[in-house]
Amino acid sequence: MKKFRKVLDGLTTSSPGGTMGSPSCGSAAGTPTAAPTPREIDVQETLVSENFQLCKTVRHGFPYQPTALAFDPVQKILAIGSRSGGVRILGRPGVDCFCQHESGAAVLQLQFLINEGALVTACADDTLHLWNLRQRRPAVLHSLKFNRERITFCHLPFQSKWLYVGTERGNTHIVNIESFILSGYVIMWNKAIELSTKTHPGPVVHLSDSPKDEGKLLIGFESGTVVQWDLRVKKADFRIYYDEAIHSVGWHHEGKQFMCSHSDGSLTMWNLRNTTKPFQVTFPHGKIQKDGRKESCKPILKVEYKTCRNSEPFIIFSGGLSYDKAGRRPTLTIMHGKAITVLEMDYPIVEFMALCETPYNNEVQEPYAVVVLLEKDLIVVDLTQSNFPVFENPYPMDIHESPVTCTAYFAECPPDIIPILYSIGAKHKKTGYSQKEWPIAGGTWTLGSHTYPEIIITGHADGSIKFWDASAITLQMLYKLKTSKAFEKPKQGEGRAAELVEEDPFAVQMVSWCPQSRIFCVVGISAHIILYRFSKYDANTQIVSLEVRLQCESEDVISPSENENNPCFTESGSHSPQPHQQHPPSPGSRTPEGNKDSIPCLKVKDRMVRVPPGYQAELVIQLLWVDGEPPQQITSLDVNSAYGLLAFGNCNGLAVVDYMQKTILLCVSTLDLYGAADPYQRLTRSPRRNRQSTSEFCMRGLSNFYSDSKKRIRTSYQSLTELSDNQQSIDMERSKSPTSDHVNGHCTSPTSQPCSAGKPRVPMGPEGPRLTRRGPGRPPFRKAQSAACMEISLPVSHTEGYASRRAMLQQLHGVTMYSHDEHHTSAPYCWSERESRENSFSRSRSSSVSSIDRDTKEAITTLQFGESYGRKNDAVPTPCLWVGTSLGVVLLIPMSIPTDQEERMEEPVTIGPSGAVLMLKGSILRFSFLDCMGALLQSPYEVWRDPNAPEDPDRPRKRKLVHFSPSSSQDTCGDGHLAVVCSERQAKVFLMPSQSCLFVHNITESSFVLRADVVSVSNSVCLACFCANGHVMTLSLPSLRPLMDINYLPLTDMRIARTFCFTNGGQALYLSSPTEIQRITYSQEMCDNLQEMLGELFTPIETPEAQNRGFLKGFFGGNANTFDREELFGEAAAGKASRSLAQHIPGQGGMEGMKVAASGVVGDLARARIALDERGQRLGELEERTALMMTSAETFSKHAHELMLKCKDKKWYQF
Repeated sequence: MKKFRKVLDGLTTSSPGGTMGSPSCGSAAGTPTAAPTPREIDVQETLVSENFQLCKTVRHGFPYQPTALAFDPVQKILAIGSRSGGVRILGRPGVDCFCQHESGAAVLQLQFLINEGALVTACADDTLHLWNLRQRRPAVLHSLKFNRERITFCHLPFQSKWLYVGTERGNTHIVNIESFILSGYVIMWNKAIELSTKTHPGPVVHLSDSPKDEGKLLIGFESGTVVQWDLRVKKADFRIYYDEAIHSVGWHHEGKQFMCSHSDGSLTMWNLRNTTKPFQVTFPHGKIQKDGRKESCKPILKVEYKTCRNSEPFIIFSGGLSYDKAGRRPTLTIMHGKAITVLEMDYPIVEFMALCETPYNNEVQEPYAVVVLLEKDLIVVDLTQSNFPVFENPYPMDIHESPVTCTAYFAECPPDIIPILYSIGAKHKKTGYSQKEWPIAGGTWTLGSHTYPEIIITGHADGSIKFWDASAITLQMLYKLKTSKAFEKPKQGEGRAAELVEEDPFAVQMVSWCPQSRIFCVVGISAHIILYRFSKYDANTQIVSLEVRLQCESEDVISPSENENNPCFTESGSHSPQPHQQHPPSPGSRTPEGNKDSIPCLKVKDRMVRVPPGYQAELVIQLLWVDGEPPQQITSLDVNSAYGLLAFGNCNGLAVVDYMQKTILLCVSTLDLYGAADPYQRLTRSPRRNRQSTSEFCMRGLSNFYSDSKKRIRTSYQSLTELSDNQQSIDMERSKSPTSDHVNGHCTSPTSQPCSAGKPRVPMGPEGPRLTRRGPGRPPFRKAQSAACMEISLPVSHTEGYASRRAMLQQLHGVTMYSHDEHHTSAPYCWSERESRENSFSRSRSSSVSSIDRDTKEAITTLQFGESYGRKNDAVPTPCLWVGTSLGVVLLIPMSIPTDQEERMEEPVTIGPSGAVLMLKGSILRFSFLDCMGALLQSPYEVWRDPNAPEDPDRPRKRKLVHFSPSSSQDTCGDGHLAVVCSERQAKVFLMPSQSCLFVHNITESSFVLRADVVSVSNSVCLACFCANGHVMTLSLPSLRPLMDINYLPLTDMRIARTFCFTNGGQALYLSSPTEIQRITYSQEMCDNLQEMLGELFTPIETPEAQNRGFLKGFFGGNANTFDREELFGEAAAGKASRSLAQHIPGQGGMEGMKVAASGVVGDLARARIALDERGQRLGELEERTALMMTSAETFSKHAHELMLKCKDKKWYQF
């Protein structure tokens, strides 16, 4: 432990604002410094760098862009490969493992070593990998890289150590699984086909051994050629030449016939007795037309032929529909006897596989289910029931049901919140599922001892909210809320409101949730906020609607008389407004005549509605259109249940709403918040007559997650509408308007209309440059940008462009923002194409305040209610609102709130003029408060009470408030508290009420912080930061010492930047793909306990015994047991393969989670500890097996001795 004692005796500097000055606490990056203060601070800090280590914990959701499927019928685990080189292995709920190939090459095929605890993957870079599944974190044991041929198909017979590998050239190679060395035995394509054949048969598309004789290998070539190769005599038994290309082959279990699927939609059945032609050809979906010809059908991509003991065989295939039926969905067809069932799927089928009772291919298969891997879903169909119901999927595979647009992560929630959310959500579950248990039930998982309630909230493009139980590194759906139900359905082409957002008007931008009071707020893309209260009872309610004009700037105020008609504006000469005296118009009222566009974007339901138990909408706040301009996106929000207040802001200003009295308390521009304490000297501006429309910037569209038939989801940038003047005017306008972010001539705001370029500071004549109001046929808004569908990097001009940090913030917040430390010159920067692509997120910027005199939009970037000291001379803490802006300014707004319950509902809340003003470099991201002992101070809250519970006359319901006042939390330290403020560049710790800067730390110089949170780790608190360059950092509090700095991600894409969030317990999450949530931990304690929390993939199970075939069947049907592959494929018989053909690469064998661990002693110790644990586990298993062998030997010795005693006196003829 380190003890920090800082003796401070006064401020050393002041800034031009007087009391709101910024102490000169500047220091070099990574060096915390101290400034004087008039009192002594004594904090015991317990966190050290050894408390931190970064590793991935678990990945949830559907594997993005799946490509391959495999199933172990004995272990009952499922593997899914993806295009990005990932492998997900699933077992019973809780058994969910993610592995990643280092190469990132797509997975072509998966093959389990059945009941061996191993998996073979074939990747698109022509490499085979052997994964060890007998450890909780699978690792690659061997790799084999093919140099001259491309892998197309693999087959591993059951209980065989020889893997057949087919290639694009038509050759078949054989690999020893144990050593991962290529055998000298090769089946060349020119030997497999007849010498008289003039054409190449094409790539190998199928390999399988005959169920009748393992010494016979069936090879299918793409052209339609099928060859059965006798491995012993090294020649072909028969060759089949068919006109149509082959896609797959399925054997009958007796090995006497097989079925092929073809590109013309046909199925052919072949008998080994006569291979000259198929004995049956069927077109399952091809009807005979009037002219007698068959309909042309799509290819049947795969067929499975599975026999049953007591019924007709199952023939299951995908595809084969006729071409003339346009718009038909992908189908899976199940033929059982004469019954044909066609199952329509929501997405294209990637792969399917029948699950059978036996792993032996020469026994009756008895299929009981079929797993269907779709492009965006995984379903399992029950084959034991005639209506083929699907199983209820226990995995969270529907995170992407609608594209995820925001995330929130809450650890250490109240223990009662998860059961109650689950009980309410369970009432709305779908029915009609199979009653049988989920068939993928392999592995073991137990609830670890280091668990606590955790909840993940996801917001979606369709306006839905999902609550997930994330306790014990699992994920389970709890409750779904549809925010669109608060509004009327927008009609097509209904005025400006319909133009605002084309397809996703309810998309969720951010959420705010108080688990203790269960107050929940949602911010939507249509500049709306919905406040929800939780109730266990249904109710009839009418949603209250408030409309706010938050489109004001100081130069818009032309005269006091005009200002009287608009309560959003304060008088131009008044810098200390008293907003509580200016009540806005009642809900539904309109602004003065002439402003015909003063309408909200959406229409709230204005009638009584029946709401079910759960979260029930109580209040909707909407921003209005002003003078033909749509409202700007809301960039910050905070709600406090103890105060009954809700605050939000955007690039125009700030509004505070009393949601208990349903009134607007404050609605003011950002500049007017300062009053006389404006830290910047801004130039005066004359009123502008012609307002620029914000619709001049077109938005980046949301990739249609459902209707896009392409595998890759890409987003495009809409080009800006053309300027009316020449290029010189464009450059001049760019130099004057740093808030409009021109990157490569494109607008880079994903979720919203960016703020207007603002009013020019330099007067310009009517002939000056002006953007056209709207391009032809282009609405001012595009679709909501999904966090799941964002591109990896922003395009940057080859020859010119500004630093892209603002572009990224536009992507993140949906508004044009500007930071006071950004430096702009009239000459644009020149970057090379490679440099701009690699560093588009991490451009360094120099500090300059002079550009504030130019055109700026100061957005409200963060808000926080709490008990604090609004001014230096305050003796007691009062309710305050901390306001952070994009210019690095922190404002404190003190409030007076009635404490009595009756007075609170009747008396108005008064908001005083702005108090302290503090300064940081970069846009403000986060506030947090500590007492003088370094303990975290929570915001006050109201204990939840059901608003619809029956009234009890004997016990009237009263509000129960929980306060964490700084003065009451410390008796020994006296009054005051510490305020932690983090911006995108800097972190500072202030002592309140003296406003002295105790510590400052420059977090980054070359990049900027995207997300910052004060979190609890190891019974203490720290500041966790995530930077745009992929670094994850933690800083001690209050001294801001660097504790951890790890380069976790090489490049941050927009999806990760928007969804990354920290929580208590040293955990964090982000959307690693459009369909998956990746959870990580930066706590050493959790890394140490991770092995205990993860599921076990492999469980020792005895392999089922093969059925006794009987004497006659074995005699006449061939005996597979006589086939010795080692004798044929071993080095002694086949020789060595060419070294240039394939290269053996030994596997790392390490833990995947250790790759990102910090280097040094801590990482080495952790690795050694895990290795010792695994070694101890293996030694324990070995000891158990040794004990079993000794017991067996003793039993055998005992029986032998008894038999000897029994028989020793008998004569030979007595036996």
